Amino acid sequence: MWQDRHEKVGVLAALAAFLSWGVMPFYFKWIQHVDAWEIISHRIIWAIPLLALFLWFRDGRAFVPRLRLPARHVAWLLLSGTLLVLNWVIFVWAVTHDRVLATSMGYFINPLVNILLGFLFLRERLSRLQLLAVLIAAAGTAYLGWTLGQPPWISLSLAFLFGFYGLLRKRLPVGPMTGLIWESALLLLPALCYLAWLGAHDGLAFGSVSRQTDALLLLAGVITVLPLIWFNMATQRISLSAVGFLMYIAPTMTFLLSVFYWHEPFTRGHAVAFGCIWSGLAMISLEQVSRARRSRRFG
Repeated sequence: MWQDRHEKVGVLAALAAFLSWGVMPFYFKWIQHVDAWEIISHRIIWAIPLLALFLWFRDGRAFVPRLRLPARHVAWLLLSGTLLVLNWVIFVWAVTHDRVLATSMGYFINPLVNILLGFLFLRERLSRLQLLAVLIAAAGTAYLGWTLGQPPWISLSLAFLFGFYGLLRKRLPVGPMTGLIWESALLLLPALCYLAWLGAHDGLAFGSVSRQTDALLLLAGVITVLPLIWFNMATQRISLSAVGFLMYIAPTMTFLLSVFYWHEPFTRGHAVAFGCIWSGLAMISLEQVSRARRSRRFG
């Protein structure tokens, strides 16, 4: 009974996280008049107290000792934090410039990029089906680039930046939330300096546009941290394969919103590219299901 309730909480937490990420473009559309780097600066600044509060409630007195990390780990977290911020900036810029469809494609490509990076850097075995899936997705993406006359830079940047971010964090023996508060803290000074520079050049939106804009920017920390807390809860309560399946909720929602709500152009190139990517993801998902069944049967 306890196990069922434990898993139910995990599923609900995962749904909350992915649904939140799925509707997040609305938030950035509401503040699209604000510079993307200013939005990210507020995300960094206001995320820190929320993360500290969460870790204090979760870990109690062990909160501070767990923040003590070797200098080598801190240096790697500075790099991973930079990759994450670049990912955020591209995402925000894309949403505020009516490129939500490109962000959806990027996060659909990301699981395939993770497989490729695991093979290249972690010496993980690549099955024939996984190799075929990656090649099919790559062919569809190349076809889209050919029809557009240029590579789909937004989608590829989001996929590879987040892929390398995940690769770095996977190799660091640091918890997800502890790592995130370190990443935010390391980038706090640049964020404050950028806001100060904007203020000195009369370009700061916070405090000069409207109360609604101020309130939305203050919410940047909640928008950033709360889904990550839910995601963290989910990974602790349900299998990673289940999390992997549910992860497609967010890019599916952004895909549907971009095409049917914001009416972004959906060309034949997009149809071929998404078809190839979805085919690759379906192949990998079926292989994961088959492996899980075999392990239950013989385990």
